[in-house]
Amino acid sequence: MKRKSWRAAAPALWCLVVGIWMLAATSPARCATTASAVLTAMEAELNRTMTVLNAQPQPPYFLSYMITEIDKTDVTAEFGALTKNESDRDRLLRVDLRVGDYALDNSHEIRGDAMSGMLDRFSYVKMPLEDDADAMRGVLWFQSDRAYKRALQKLATVKTQVQVKVAEEDRSPDFSRDEAVSSVEEIPSFAIDRAAWAAKLRRYTEPFTKYGEIYRAEANLTAVREVRWFASSEGARIQTAHISCKLAISAATKAEDGMELPLIESFFSFTAEGMPDDATVLARVDEMIRNLLALRTAPVVDPYTGPAILSGRASSVFFHEIFGHRVEGHRQRSEDEGQTFRKMVGKEVLPVSFSVIFDPTITRLAGTDLAGSYRFDDEGVRSRPVTVVEKGILRNFLMSRKPIEGFPVSNGHGRCQAGLVPVSRQSNLIVQVDRPVTNAALKKMLIERIKRDSKAYGLFFDDIVGGFTMTGRTIPNAFNVVPTLVYRIFPDGREELVRGVDLIGTPLTAFSRIAAGDDEIAVFNGTCGAESGGVPTSCISPAILVDQIEVQKKEKSQERLPLLPAPERGTPGR
Repeated sequence: MKRKSWRAAAPALWCLVVGIWMLAATSPARCATTASAVLTAMEAELNRTMTVLNAQPQPPYFLSYMITEIDKTDVTAEFGALTKNESDRDRLLRVDLRVGDYALDNSHEIRGDAMSGMLDRFSYVKMPLEDDADAMRGVLWFQSDRAYKRALQKLATVKTQVQVKVAEEDRSPDFSRDEAVSSVEEIPSFAIDRAAWAAKLRRYTEPFTKYGEIYRAEANLTAVREVRWFASSEGARIQTAHISCKLAISAATKAEDGMELPLIESFFSFTAEGMPDDATVLARVDEMIRNLLALRTAPVVDPYTGPAILSGRASSVFFHEIFGHRVEGHRQRSEDEGQTFRKMVGKEVLPVSFSVIFDPTITRLAGTDLAGSYRFDDEGVRSRPVTVVEKGILRNFLMSRKPIEGFPVSNGHGRCQAGLVPVSRQSNLIVQVDRPVTNAALKKMLIERIKRDSKAYGLFFDDIVGGFTMTGRTIPNAFNVVPTLVYRIFPDGREELVRGVDLIGTPLTAFSRIAAGDDEIAVFNGTCGAESGGVPTSCISPAILVDQIEVQKKEKSQERLPLLPAPERGTPGR
């Protein structure tokens, strides 16, 4: 049952873990630690704006600028041939201007209007790429003026609604006070040998060409240096940067009944030295090919309820989807949200041997770099560890600067995709088990439950591509984890590869059936997509035994297999 070491993320859907869009391939060369022209221009225009607007009848009480520079290179190969080799650089601006006061301001939720603030949340502004102070300040001036006018209009609507709507369940302030951090870090230089990586990616995808049953095979290196500058009227002044690296290999085949069968292997590191050598990658490619061919003839599993083991990777996404999103602070306050755990602080939500910590300060665990690491969140708050569940008891929520009842300050989890509006989001989710058992003991416990419940088999979820969840009130609060490698475990211990299932359920029921965890952790690095865009996250967990899970049949394509065989290698004109 113990088949795989760590492997990284893949595509999925909205509140979810999707394949990481991270990042780079050379060790950074350091430059002097000085504030860049970007930060200097931001501070100058911020101070001027606040001075001028303070003369208005209703001045802003808070203003911040965040500029994010993304220096990105994409290299992709398919079936041994290069299909993409390009670089791009962009700078994006976010302006946060607030009128009113910390208790009630223009960011207040407009109840009953789901579209309120949507344009502000998902619109972003491009900044000049050159360090031209006049050009940068011109954009900052115009966008600050626009933000101020919109803020005045929004606050008027907010004040009216407070008067005419029923009282809100949570009357916490709209914004919390926090330490004004001053930190100027080095900006690393950034370069990638695109020719060398193009050769590698051709080599990684060439083995797939030998198999006509495999109709998609792609390898991609995405390289990014991200630099962030943050300045606020409270005195915050931050310059921070990081480089990371993601190599992703994806391939897919199709069964005779039309079911598409994808597999993904990914590798994540903060440095080029952390990327695997060619022999390691090609060994994974060979394993992918074997599994793809086996999946084509594997039996389809019917809908099932019963005991199951989730590998460390599968368990990581399981916790991210069904637990992590439901402890994000803003979901406890919004009256459109299901608020699964709002009234459960101090109560048991997991087995007493389980604890859950979110710690963005940890950069490496289990021999793997963690994509969910950062030093400052996207509201200029210093990162810190947060124990959310302690020995089964819910203790805390992930907080941005949007307070909720009982949790008045941020704990460094206000996050967003560049240019968007931050909300409370996950970082490095770490599941700890006080009394773990061995992997062999976990399988023995599964077999005991199969026999106890008179089941023909149990299930082992070995590998996954991601998952998604719904947390609102108007739709079922359910989750769907999308596995790619699943095995039936029979009462005599035999294992059989199967296909065609999605792991589904509802959160409180799923939590109540967790029975045990093993003594080996796995890391799933990915990108989580939600209201504030895609943010890198890591999920770390041991394998777990669940007394009862539910699976449904996977969506199946109605398209037939290709009528023409794949051309043979060496065919003229191929």
